[in-house]
Amino acid sequence: MSQCNLGEPWRVQMNADLARAAATHPELQITFKDAQNDTLTQVAQIGEFVNAGVDLLIVSPKEAAPLTPVLASAFRQGIPVIVLDRKVLGHEYTQFIGADNRKIGRAAGDWIVQRLLQLPSVKAGGRARVVELKGLVTSTPAQERGAGFEAALKGQPIDLVFTADMKWLEPEARQEMESALATNDQIDLVFAHNDPGAHGAYLAAKAASREKQMLFVGVDGLPQEGQAYVRQRVLSASFEYPTGGREAIESALTLLHGGSVPKEMVLSSRFFTADNVAHGGTALPLPTSTSSTSPLP
Repeated sequence: MSQCNLGEPWRVQMNADLARAAATHPELQITFKDAQNDTLTQVAQIGEFVNAGVDLLIVSPKEAAPLTPVLASAFRQGIPVIVLDRKVLGHEYTQFIGADNRKIGRAAGDWIVQRLLQLPSVKAGGRARVVELKGLVTSTPAQERGAGFEAALKGQPIDLVFTADMKWLEPEARQEMESALATNDQIDLVFAHNDPGAHGAYLAAKAASREKQMLFVGVDGLPQEGQAYVRQRVLSASFEYPTGGREAIESALTLLHGGSVPKEMVLSSRFFTADNVAHGGTALPLPTSTSSTSPLP
């Protein structure tokens, strides 16, 4: 298992989910490598796995384009390659597992629009002011979440007054939010592409005694993180992005026993607010098809 970094709690949870699922299958042995958020390190580590003759690769890539050649090479050598969470280019891999990031971004945007349209200033003819803290912009989840979110805002009385790449990391998000606060007297809502980013923005706003002036929305929805922040009223909403750890192990077992898996597995997702978090959140509708045998775009 090649993990792009363990600086995000969500990725720590992914590794834990993989290890837990594999623990019930004594015929499996997983070796984990942490690329520490460095693309060249991840490419080298995957090369080490291939040279060691592993039976199967599970990879959560830092970036799509730089990881594509090394994974394609492994795939062409007959090593099954399961890509988790972040896509690579082309179709030279065995399976991609992940939720629909564009749909999650759009659902978050739709929810945000409905909340902002209720603001007295917007009802009076004004425009809401929003900050977007993006994940690593060279990663496909950030691109897709951003595209879905911004599509929801199109044509609405809402202005994106500040956007920044916080690289999925809470300290980066806090620093970027400090810049947003310094240049904007009014901010109505912050949408961060993950919950650490939303929490970092909240901490920056709280340090400036402005946290009560705005809402904070994130993505990941881990019980111990996003859901906990919603219960604490730190976040107004968190949209779940499941880790896919259990599903990856199930696919690995199928492949290692000679079976086949769909080219794409789309995971279901939920969202959590103060109104529904105690009841397990609310499911987002699934796409019309939950799997595909055609190459990813």
